[in-house]
Amino acid sequence: MNIAILTFDGFNELDSFIALGILNRMKGSGWNVQITCPSDQVTSMNGVTINAQQPLSFCNDADIVLFGSGIYTRDIAKDPSIMSQINLDSSKQIIGAQCSGTLLMAELDLLQGLPACTDLTTKPWVIEAGIDVLNQPFMARNNVATAGGCMSSQYLSAWAIAKGASTEDAESALTYVGPVGEKESYTKQCLDVVSPYLI
Repeated sequence: MNIAILTFDGFNELDSFIALGILNRMKGSGWNVQITCPSDQVTSMNGVTINAQQPLSFCNDADIVLFGSGIYTRDIAKDPSIMSQINLDSSKQIIGAQCSGTLLMAELDLLQGLPACTDLTTKPWVIEAGIDVLNQPFMARNNVATAGGCMSSQYLSAWAIAKGASTEDAESALTYVGPVGEKESYTKQCLDVVSPYLI
């Protein structure tokens, strides 16, 4: 399983790194989780510069693709030199987005009328793109999901693992990262949010 975490200049560290950490709990099952970028290096909204593990083209054949968010997403959505490189198919790939990443999914017509979740800053832009925005942290239908709010990356990651492997694997990954003394309640809360969208 190849997993692409789309990460652009101005990225939100919580989106990309929390997903990277949780999804890599599946490394032993052969999951290949890669930070995927349009350039060799990208710098986060707080000045952290990282090297891309894969070029943007990696996402087109990945089994799971997650769009992270960032402070320049609106500009990226209008940049054909970047957007034209992303060619995804929700009938064959599991695709999710966090916060302003939802705008990129909307621009690529991956939501196809599905209401979506995003952050408060991005909400008016997603509405402008013709998508209804929900006041909730997570929403999915079939192979497409969106999440709103930085810490909702846990929901997106759990959903991706459950879709790509099993709910039991998602539970195991969440239990590992959950706070000590709260692992059971933390895991249950996350799965309670995601599980209705796995039916």
